[in-house]
Amino acid sequence: MSEDNRRDERQGLAVRLFGRALHVYFVLTRSMTIGVRAACFDGEGRIFLVRHSYIAGWHMPGGGVERRETVEQALEKELREEGNLVISGKPQLFQVYFNNHTSKRDHVVFYRVEVTQTAPRKPDREIVESGFFPVDALPPGTTKATYRRLEELEGASAPSSYW
Repeated sequence: MSEDNRRDERQGLAVRLFGRALHVYFVLTRSMTIGVRAACFDGEGRIFLVRHSYIAGWHMPGGGVERRETVEQALEKELREEGNLVISGKPQLFQVYFNNHTSKRDHVVFYRVEVTQTAPRKPDREIVESGFFPVDALPPGTTKATYRRLEELEGASAPSSYW
């Protein structure tokens, strides 16, 4: 294994451990965690997805809501950070989900938004890939939760209470 590959492997492990430690911190310091995610569509009707370094699969962008931050402020921040995305118009609140896969107290506020991208998102330690995809041609590895949310948005199934 080359030195570059070993360094990349160490960095990936460090990022995953940091993510886990951060989640443990939130569990210990908050009675409930809340996050935001969004189905982000461009002018061509394509959806923006990200692939993280610390969790498998393609996901809709999002993240945690911090203290003294509104849900919409967190949404704007996360879309900017994860995709160089700017929301066009008013975000449409779709559903609030209980994410019992993460913990017994995690909730996700889910929006549908129209966006523009100010510049392509360069890979880094958190986001290793991102891009816009036609809804009928999502990349291999797109998560089941992403497919479920899209079905709900299209009206093909009723919104669940669980992520």
